[in-house]
Amino acid sequence: MKYGRTISILPGLLAVGVLVTVSVVDAQPPQSVKRSAVERGVVQVGDEAPNFTLQDLAGNVISLSQLRGKVVLLNFWATWCGPCRVEMPAMEQLYRTLPRGQFEILAVSTDAQGAAVTRPFQKRMGFTFPILHDSEYRVGLAYGARTIPITFMVDRQGVVRQKIFGARDWDSPEARDLIHALMKS
Repeated sequence: MKYGRTISILPGLLAVGVLVTVSVVDAQPPQSVKRSAVERGVVQVGDEAPNFTLQDLAGNVISLSQLRGKVVLLNFWATWCGPCRVEMPAMEQLYRTLPRGQFEILAVSTDAQGAAVTRPFQKRMGFTFPILHDSEYRVGLAYGARTIPITFMVDRQGVVRQKIFGARDWDSPEARDLIHALMKS
């Protein structure tokens, strides 16, 4: 069985806002060499979501483990990423309509400048969901988020149930069905 790994080619392309990816296929390690998601550097569907602790725009410390019992939409993004900016208004619509006791969004910014760029962006767009900062990209690397946007849907027990590459319409019936199904499990 084979699995794919995506590698980003960034030098020179960020200036024009282009992100190119190349897929590399490797042989999967035998079951006897099974490693944790953090050791592999890639989180897969069915893995326990690695815990992390990051600060939000208000300086509050938020850990993924604090949200056990809720479905979490964990999104890695950046202000310079066009597709990220396109999907975020739909994330806000979703966030405003689902109950906080059952659902949470964690938008993890990979912007190196942190709040200096995300705070004005958040205010301009009117986002109310938590924006966390991973300016050194430690959490992103632990999840294997090699390109953005990438979203991990984490169930109430802390298990990754979906890994979604690219921008999505999070206010669509399909996205809502997925989230409602996870909230029922």
